[in-house]
Amino acid sequence: MTTATLTAQTLAIKGGPKAVEKVDPTLFAWPIVTKEDEEAVLDVVRRGAMSSNDISKLFEADFAKWMGTKYCLSYPSGTSALQGAFWACGIGAGDEVICAGMTYWASCTSILHLGAAVNFADVEFNSLCIDPNDIEHRIGPKTRAIIVVHYAGYPADMDRIMAIARKHNVKVIEDCSHAHGTLYKGRKVGTIGDIAAMSCMSGKSFAIGEAGVMVTNNEELYERCIAYGFYERTGGPSIYAKGEGAVSNVDLSRFKGVPVGGQKHRMNQTCAAMGRVQLKSYDQRAAEIQKALNRFWDLLEGVPGLRAHRPAKGSGSTMGGWYASRGLYVAKELGGLPIAKFCEAVSAEGVPGCGPGANFPLHTHAVFHDLDLFHQGKPTMIAFGQRDVRQGKGTLPVTESIHEIAFGVPWFKHDRPEEIERYAAAYRKVAQRAEDLK
Repeated sequence: MTTATLTAQTLAIKGGPKAVEKVDPTLFAWPIVTKEDEEAVLDVVRRGAMSSNDISKLFEADFAKWMGTKYCLSYPSGTSALQGAFWACGIGAGDEVICAGMTYWASCTSILHLGAAVNFADVEFNSLCIDPNDIEHRIGPKTRAIIVVHYAGYPADMDRIMAIARKHNVKVIEDCSHAHGTLYKGRKVGTIGDIAAMSCMSGKSFAIGEAGVMVTNNEELYERCIAYGFYERTGGPSIYAKGEGAVSNVDLSRFKGVPVGGQKHRMNQTCAAMGRVQLKSYDQRAAEIQKALNRFWDLLEGVPGLRAHRPAKGSGSTMGGWYASRGLYVAKELGGLPIAKFCEAVSAEGVPGCGPGANFPLHTHAVFHDLDLFHQGKPTMIAFGQRDVRQGKGTLPVTESIHEIAFGVPWFKHDRPEEIERYAAAYRKVAQRAEDLK
């Protein structure tokens, strides 16, 4: 049956036939685990080497080479990698950082553990990444860093962000948890800012277990990450273990053998073992995902109400593994049809995972308004003399409208044209028959 025929039919929610009659789970299964993955993990388990770091160091070398960075550290989670990066960048009590208001909470919550505050900025409609136009006016005397999240694989506008950061002498921390292998104008995200961190948990496009990674070209930031959470590595490559490094007039070599952050940031080596194997095939598999998702959006080009969440063709930018793929919704082009009704109708066509929204707005959450993490009798966001940068409803309009402007689309892992055409037909069918839902 042709795409045109499917589009002309009655909506499934109104009793018509489904555009996708049967979901093939192999189209979406992830990660792809081979015998080589299994043997690599079992080797670590059989040796009882889960808490060693011989394989982790090999993985770090592989990952740094793949990224094109000088340094890499493996972590038990993306959250811990970000925490190490924040401390390494000098963020402490009374400081502020700027972060997108619409992202996963782990992008910024560990800042509170350092006694710092988060100043949330709005996101752009087209990219769902932090809006460069909403950054500079937020920078104050205690601003130390900008956290850039390449949301759902879309690369943020790094040229403008880096220009602002350099002008005001603040660090740029890239959160690449959604964007393994994403290119920004031909450069891998995670290599543009001062330091980058990313999750590699089992749901991500580079999935190796409950794990994380930090990369940087800055030796001092790398050494500070070691000092903060890798007690077993001080005395090895760390300059602080040799008494050569002093940061903020504190010689960290005096703390050799005990992590200065009181954290154990060692990755379980089963993840490192799987990571080494997965990395061999990742570029090829990510290219297949890109081909599939680009095919899907090409089929929907020009459909009223629907916009692709992807960089412009020919820009040199890509979506990496296209994690948590989204679409953008323009209700006025569909007669004001609410996005929830649109998604309900698409789901009825047999499409899994089509729901409105993305991550919820963080700037209105109680954690960033009322939480007294250190039991000081006042919210941590203002407990150390920070400016009060807390924001309520109405301050970040795009962020707050996320459940009206974004929706889920299939995260294809294989480029199978006939199947992808049926999924695209489901979205087109509902968009073109929107009047039937009003």
